[in-house]
Amino acid sequence: MITKHALALTVGATLLSAMAVSAQGTEAPAKAHSHSHSHDHSEESQEIYKGYFKDSQIEARALSDWKGDWQSVYPYLLDGSLDPVMAHKAKHGDKSAKEYRDEYATGYKTDVNRIVINGDTVTFFRDGKPAEAKYVSDGFEILTYKKGNRGVRYIFKKSGGEATAPEFIQFSDHTIAPAKAGHYHLFWGNDRSAVLQELGNWPTYYPASLDAKDIVHEMLEH
Repeated sequence: MITKHALALTVGATLLSAMAVSAQGTEAPAKAHSHSHSHDHSEESQEIYKGYFKDSQIEARALSDWKGDWQSVYPYLLDGSLDPVMAHKAKHGDKSAKEYRDEYATGYKTDVNRIVINGDTVTFFRDGKPAEAKYVSDGFEILTYKKGNRGVRYIFKKSGGEATAPEFIQFSDHTIAPAKAGHYHLFWGNDRSAVLQELGNWPTYYPASLDAKDIVHEMLEH
């Protein structure tokens, strides 16, 4: 089983080289928020997306923020569908498209090609075979990276279900308050602390209803 994670396309390259220099757990009171997903391009939201925010901005989130049927983007990277995204990154970054592709091949790698989240139940699919378990919130952790930016991992602990399902799952979607996720990076495993240390592998999931062109469009918007 891969015990790994992710961060956004705009900061994914940073995460591969970043080393977490601190991690602290904290709880924040939940507030009323709209759960509709939108591409918020305000200056504040963009700073949060990049990993620059205040502790006071962080709020607790429920598993319902990630409700839905999700597909891994790893197969699309392997078949070349995401080449336009890598070319775009090369145009605006400091690496070639091939170097970015190799980097994301490590980041996206996973054998869990589908995840379904409904209520408190998460079902993982490997080669079409499901492993199902129920999860409860286990708070969140703030990670500080070498570059100075930060990330929030929302953590859920298994409360029952199949033995093959991981004990812990940790979401990162560049959002730090209740909101419906448009995509996410997921880390998982049986050791909470060990999963928090994973920075190089960040399986990434988009809605199963999207095709390759839709996903490319979504990625380029970020």
